[in-house]
Amino acid sequence: MRGLPVSADYDLAVVGSGFAGSLLAMIARRLGKSVILLERAKHPRFAIGESTTPLSNLLLEELATRYDLPNLLPLCKWGTWRRTYPELACGLKRGFTFYHHKPGREPQRDDRLLVAASPRDAIADTHWYRADVDAFFVSEAQRAGVDYRDEVRVYSAREREGGITIEGERLAVTARFVVDATGPRGFLHRAFALPELPLPDMPATEALFTHFTGLGRLDEIDNPPYPVDDAAVHHVFDGGWIWVLRFANGITSAGVAASFGLGEGDAAWRRILDRFPAIGRQFAAAKPIMPFAHSPRPSFRSGAIAGGRWALLPSAAGFVDPLLSTGFPLTLLGVSRLARVVERDWESAALADYARQTEDELLATARLIGALYASMDNFPVFVSLSLLYFAAASFSETARRLGKPHLAGSFLLHDNPDFQMQPILERARTVRTETDSRSLNDEIRRFIEPFNVACFGDPQRRNWYPVDAEDMLRAAPKLGASREDVARVLDRCGFGAAG
Repeated sequence: MRGLPVSADYDLAVVGSGFAGSLLAMIARRLGKSVILLERAKHPRFAIGESTTPLSNLLLEELATRYDLPNLLPLCKWGTWRRTYPELACGLKRGFTFYHHKPGREPQRDDRLLVAASPRDAIADTHWYRADVDAFFVSEAQRAGVDYRDEVRVYSAREREGGITIEGERLAVTARFVVDATGPRGFLHRAFALPELPLPDMPATEALFTHFTGLGRLDEIDNPPYPVDDAAVHHVFDGGWIWVLRFANGITSAGVAASFGLGEGDAAWRRILDRFPAIGRQFAAAKPIMPFAHSPRPSFRSGAIAGGRWALLPSAAGFVDPLLSTGFPLTLLGVSRLARVVERDWESAALADYARQTEDELLATARLIGALYASMDNFPVFVSLSLLYFAAASFSETARRLGKPHLAGSFLLHDNPDFQMQPILERARTVRTETDSRSLNDEIRRFIEPFNVACFGDPQRRNWYPVDAEDMLRAAPKLGASREDVARVLDRCGFGAAG
């Protein structure tokens, strides 16, 4: 609602009403703060589709429970979402599908990595159709008592004693604290002229994306651990990859991120489809429903993340790449930490910890994603490196479900002294032969073993990993738990329930 001119004081101003900004705004209201939420556009509005993971769904569930936001709980699983909010478009995500492509060649059995995230549809992850979901989060923020203003362009932010004054069109707001949820190179980054720093080991990439209708399904394969299209699909090739996220409304979010030029838009997209027959076949009848959006510099890192009276959400502090769906867990971890900062009345030590953790997790993610880009022409190495992510993510999720969050307090376990990936990532860049690849794979299997709750790297599975209860039960000692503890967790999260 655009409403009347604003000239008022608030405890908190949140700039940007994507789901994360709206979520933090409604949490602050639950904590008794006066909050204004500012949006330059108007909902519903286009945003690139994104995927949840078991860890990000669990983080959202924890936030909704802790801060009494029951209307958000159904969004944590595919089944409850579809039953409760059938009008909100989302997609079914049973896992991560990777196909490796070479020019003019069809992918073979060993050119696929399939990692299931759930044993069945009802408790599966989801792809978020952001136009619908962001609008829903805004409506929930308003229901919680947040003062929401859209179609507002903010021009400046000035720190003063006791707060920050934000000025813009028909707007002059003073807040004790300001959070920027406007994304990379966003409002506070510009208003405070913050420096931009490089991301370590990440190549310079570009991105090209839009939404499609009429997308075909991938060719059927024998006995996959889940339907391969009901997933975050990654088509990987030398120098880049294409993502495919299907929504239940017939729309598909798809795009390419690559270390080569994509500025020609549709022509660049067509050249990629022409090079790889399986991808071209899948998109043969697909029609874009809007022009391609081109991002010439998607990767970003702000040189400052927080100050005495302000903070950037992780999505505004930095962005690496869509690969592996890291955006949601990074953002939700940041929302959780900033919520604690709000609870402590913006205590400076907690804010400094937030900035440090946000930067450390961004850098750890960039190093892993950069190593994956460097190995996109060598799929065995790419697969081995991917297992670092899947081992850390599944261990973290299981630890939190067991009530042991101290075992996994950071994304990618980056602050765990026994899970320091950097030497392995550096070694991966030196791989030249098949012998080197096998040796690296063996090293990674040994490295992840203390955290491996899903038999990742088992050669008998040939890179197809279902969700298997017995794997997790056997792994109970790695989490300081018993088989009975893990069995209760599986039962509580609906692992074996019908429907």
